[in-house]
Amino acid sequence: MSEKLKISDLTICVIEPSSTQWRIIKGQLNDIGVTRLDHFSDGNSALEDMRKFLPDLVISTMHLPDMTGTDLVQAMRNDNELEEIPFMLISSEDSDYYLEPIRQAGVIAMLPKPFQVQDLTRALYSTLEFIEPDNSMLVDINLDELSVLVVDDSLTARKHICRVLNNLGIEEITQAINGKEAVEVLNRNFFDLIVTDYNMPEMDGKELTKYVREHSHQRSIPILMVTSEANHSHLAGVKQSGISAVCDKPFEPHEVKSLIRNILSANIE
Repeated sequence: MSEKLKISDLTICVIEPSSTQWRIIKGQLNDIGVTRLDHFSDGNSALEDMRKFLPDLVISTMHLPDMTGTDLVQAMRNDNELEEIPFMLISSEDSDYYLEPIRQAGVIAMLPKPFQVQDLTRALYSTLEFIEPDNSMLVDINLDELSVLVVDDSLTARKHICRVLNNLGIEEITQAINGKEAVEVLNRNFFDLIVTDYNMPEMDGKELTKYVREHSHQRSIPILMVTSEANHSHLAGVKQSGISAVCDKPFEPHEVKSLIRNILSANIE
């Protein structure tokens, strides 16, 4: 039996053009026990090195000399060799114009500058959970027999969600790009769980939930909403429409695992 991966085992690629910020990040990582660090000041140099030596985690700021953090994570997600590497953003950027694509790309964490060391530590544990999932809490659920429908208009978000589900042992996954397409799929197939986004064109997550609860042949199916929606009044309305659980983007794999266990166990009972 191989030894379980630890935070000190992680090899991390850090992209930060500011020497001051790099020293701060390096110092915090060293204090946590991470010493295997590669530092780059621009995105292209980091991407070139990643293709030669795959890191366990990439940490980047938003604004780089040659691209944004959004450009960087999208380049990784569009590269077959790099697409599964966990990505963390550490940035003082607060504009949704920049942050929303990062959320949709499937990232381990988004930390502000300055960040709290406990938040950095939690993000590193999420990285470990992503790389080597501990599925002991799901041992009494036949995950390999579950059929899941993932609904999201973002291809990168769908890929990330499917990757997390695959890591849990869920292999039978069907994808839909919005609620309208999901309805068509639901009319032809039966599922054990729906994982859906909130904001989608043509039919959003709330409308999809309403359809499932009122008109589908699977009205009791558990629905997990994974969303970056920040409007609490909108989410309150969604919860009232019949959502089983709501999870924020970005999400921690452990959180998704716990939510899935709770809603599936409740449905079985």
